[in-house]
Amino acid sequence: MLIIYRCLTFFLFPLFVLLVYVRLFLNKEDKLRFKEKIYTSSFKVNRNIEKKLVWFHAASIGEFLSVLPLIKEINNYNKNIEFLITSVTLSSAKLVEQKLNYNKNVTHRYLPLDMEILTSNFLNRWKPDLVCFVDSEIWPNFLFKIKEKKIPLVLINGRITKKTFNKWKIFFSFAKKIFNNFDLVFAASEESKNNLEKLQVKNLIYIGNLKFSAQNSFERLSKINKEILDKFKVWCVASTHEGEEIIAIKTHIELKKTYNNILTIIVPRHIDRTSYIRNLSKKFELKTQILDKNDVINSNNEILIINSFGVLSEYFDYCDNVFIGKSFVKKLENVGGQNPIEAAKLGCKILYGPYVYNFKEVYNFLDSCNISNQVNNEKELLTKLIQNLENPHKTNKQQIDKLNIYGKKILQQTMLKLDDYIK
Repeated sequence: MLIIYRCLTFFLFPLFVLLVYVRLFLNKEDKLRFKEKIYTSSFKVNRNIEKKLVWFHAASIGEFLSVLPLIKEINNYNKNIEFLITSVTLSSAKLVEQKLNYNKNVTHRYLPLDMEILTSNFLNRWKPDLVCFVDSEIWPNFLFKIKEKKIPLVLINGRITKKTFNKWKIFFSFAKKIFNNFDLVFAASEESKNNLEKLQVKNLIYIGNLKFSAQNSFERLSKINKEILDKFKVWCVASTHEGEEIIAIKTHIELKKTYNNILTIIVPRHIDRTSYIRNLSKKFELKTQILDKNDVINSNNEILIINSFGVLSEYFDYCDNVFIGKSFVKKLENVGGQNPIEAAKLGCKILYGPYVYNFKEVYNFLDSCNISNQVNNEKELLTKLIQNLENPHKTNKQQIDKLNIYGKKILQQTMLKLDDYIK
């Protein structure tokens, strides 16, 4: 099966290259560094051979944020280590630069396409001492080449949903061989652990979802923007997908019947949709502003649309009430949910819709701490928001402490298990 996979990737390589160029044309690839995905010789290798190199592959923003505390912990634990972070998306690359720019021992690269010659060249040039793939990032050519070179390989926060498992079952023997390349696997949930056990994964551990270890950000709104928002009753709709912004806008209109100073902040999951959301808002004759980083908020706004990366924590820190998106879209029910943990740790009272499959266990824990509540439709969302706005305060500190203690425990136990690989 591996031979068939390698033949397919070889013959389809021109199509993959064409796709990268199409994405480049659509501004979805890095104009200066896109060749890193298709020509491994196109980038400089920043590598001190006297130090150990730990390579983390985290495809996108969520995966990177989940291992950021682990990267920082390893860095504090052992100063004789360098880090290579690879990702796939443009937004994740910007976030890596933003979060780890001050660390001179960290290099970011885009992951090359999973073709045998590219994977070999990449590994030969970087020579990592430990490789950590994150979440559901399974690239057979990379995994087999890493094993072939006898480099320790770990799956961090491994997530195998029922839907994903059913796909792997079609190629069960091949799937077992792929997953047995890992020397150590940390499952992200009980469900993932059960599915990985069915794939006969060796050295499998379930400690808890590493996303709980996320550290509080200290970004704050500018003084002038905070003073403007203080004049309003404010709620935030975060990580929205298509179909959820119209719900937010209609909810805003209903809230106006109770509060004449209501302001709704919309933070779309993909900021290239901001113009669409503004046009949608203006159809309802709402005063709307697209806010870029460092912009000053217009004081006569009703709808504020955030148009920059890495600023969610500023609004989570300010807002008491947050609705987390990708949870009201029926067609996404099998992949629904966005990470609510940062908002929870910053004291927000969190509302979410019925479709949170990817974060079901996370929301169960937050619900048990009285930090989050599910709302099943627009009417319930409106009712719960009015209740919360009538009682404006952050989540109880004891509840946040419980969440932080749980996350710290997961991080410490993960570090203990990784200890043998990073000494």
